[in-house]
Amino acid sequence: MEAADRYDAATQLAERMHRAGRITNLAGFLEQVSAREHQMATGLPGGIGLPHARSEFVRETSIAVGITRYGHSVDFGASDGPATVILLIATPAASFSQHLEVLATIARSLFRPSFRDSLRRANDAEVIAELINSSLVFFDH
Repeated sequence: MEAADRYDAATQLAERMHRAGRITNLAGFLEQVSAREHQMATGLPGGIGLPHARSEFVRETSIAVGITRYGHSVDFGASDGPATVILLIATPAASFSQHLEVLATIARSLFRPSFRDSLRRANDAEVIAELINSSLVFFDH
């Protein structure tokens, strides 16, 4: 992906969720993601952007992944620099504990350089989905 900023990156990923029927109100959801971004930066060390929101506009917990094109990156406020891997996490408003568990589980995986590198090298959406799903395998749905 190429994105002008973190809001553009979140918008591109949320649009995919919306087209897939996972988000019912794109503008409403993006307002909530933006509000979350204003509270605290969602950049993680190692070039990761992790925008997220719990929302009444989310039908089921979903994760959209964007890998920036070579030479591009997006500032998510991490102390070590901009992100080249962006994961947008959307959970239903009532799923507070599930939201925290998904965030924690994904963050643990993202702190492993081998996991981040695998995401960056993946050229196929199915491979990325398999990597993400395998990181959540122990998550009790």
